[in-house]
Amino acid sequence: MEIETARLQLRHFSLKDFDYLFRLYSDAEVMRYLLPRTREQTQTSLNKHIQQWQQQNFGMWAVIHKETRKMIGRCGLSFLENTPEIELGYVFDKSYWNMGMGTEASQATLKFGFGEVKLDRIVAMPTAGYAYAHPENLASVRVIQKLGMKYEKDTSYYGHDVVYYAISRTEWQPDDSLYILKS
Repeated sequence: MEIETARLQLRHFSLKDFDYLFRLYSDAEVMRYLLPRTREQTQTSLNKHIQQWQQQNFGMWAVIHKETRKMIGRCGLSFLENTPEIELGYVFDKSYWNMGMGTEASQATLKFGFGEVKLDRIVAMPTAGYAYAHPENLASVRVIQKLGMKYEKDTSYYGHDVVYYAISRTEWQPDDSLYILKS
């Protein structure tokens, strides 16, 4: 299964995506708020991305820029560890920051989560404290706000202080032109 938006293709990960994912996950600037990953940690993440689709019928998408056919990041849904909450997460190559790619992929992901998976609620948690000190994290907060997600609280998760945003299916405003779903 994959999704096409105006500029992006969102597809399931495969084991062939390791080299790209490792370059992305080992980039200290890209992973500043998530912590860079070793080769072993990247392989574990890739396996988790693949298995989650098999087990839950949702997960992280490999995000492909349609014009260049290059993978530019990942975006999707996953269980927030030790909770029943479903979290929207995304990481993009820094050469594609500030181009609206994160918003486009995230909008398609929310539409898939609410429309296809029938989730009732989706959360997102950019790192707090850094949100206004670092423009790239402020950009992440803006993506979340553009999606219609609302601030709920400050909390601690993943060993960081985070701002907790959420949106319910009833609050979400679907846009039928967001994507084309392909089996």
